[in-house]
Amino acid sequence: MTEAVSDEKIVISAGTIPSGEKIAERSTVVYETRIEPTVIETIGEKLKVQLFTRFGFMRPKSEEIQLVSIDKYYEPYIRVSGKYVIDYYRKCTYTVKVESRVQEVILTNQRYKPNQSTDSSVKDHNMIKLQGEERLMTEVKASLVLDKFGQEVAPKELPSAPSENNPEEILSALGVKEIPPDADLDIIRSKILTRPRDINRLVTELFEVNDRAVIYTPRFRVLYTNVKTGETKAMEFDGVTAQRIQRPRPLSQFLQRST
Repeated sequence: MTEAVSDEKIVISAGTIPSGEKIAERSTVVYETRIEPTVIETIGEKLKVQLFTRFGFMRPKSEEIQLVSIDKYYEPYIRVSGKYVIDYYRKCTYTVKVESRVQEVILTNQRYKPNQSTDSSVKDHNMIKLQGEERLMTEVKASLVLDKFGQEVAPKELPSAPSENNPEEILSALGVKEIPPDADLDIIRSKILTRPRDINRLVTELFEVNDRAVIYTPRFRVLYTNVKTGETKAMEFDGVTAQRIQRPRPLSQFLQRST
């Protein structure tokens, strides 16, 4: 059995840099492998025929399907949580109706001259316009689980398991390519950090990331061949739960990564 690590890079997207940031340090977690390869082989033996079954009824004989290899690798996931808070002022104009007989309005020691409304539906009234500012606060939160391509996945796809004591040493021994240090920040920033376009005066602004982790979870890839047809197919299993992982992947891609 060989061990390998998926080395696709997480996609990095550009983001806006806020006036204030509070960023937690990113941790690295490697889940313990809870399932032995022999267990995976036993499960695979029960499923291998249906792997080559066609049209729901064309089933090969069990002895025609032979095990080629069981390879263990680690699938990287990113977990990141944060929030964006902005407190700011924007310019505003309030239009107020006054009676047509009113010549002048005094508010907070400011004098306003009413003008005739351009709205034909407003009869017997003039209008005054009050210029000012409005204060607003916006808070946006997000908690994401991302796959190795930087795409968001359901949290249930990431199993829970005890962690290895020396994750950096394990990954280093396997020659794992490190995920770019700011990949998670760029992704969550693009998700939640959107500055309003109508800012006139900024009070406070904060982009905070309070949870950052790259989690490597073990996987088993089992390769079978049909000795009668020469066809080769693979199944993948979670190394924590032993559940089969259902996702389409071209065989050519697997063979290229296994060489």
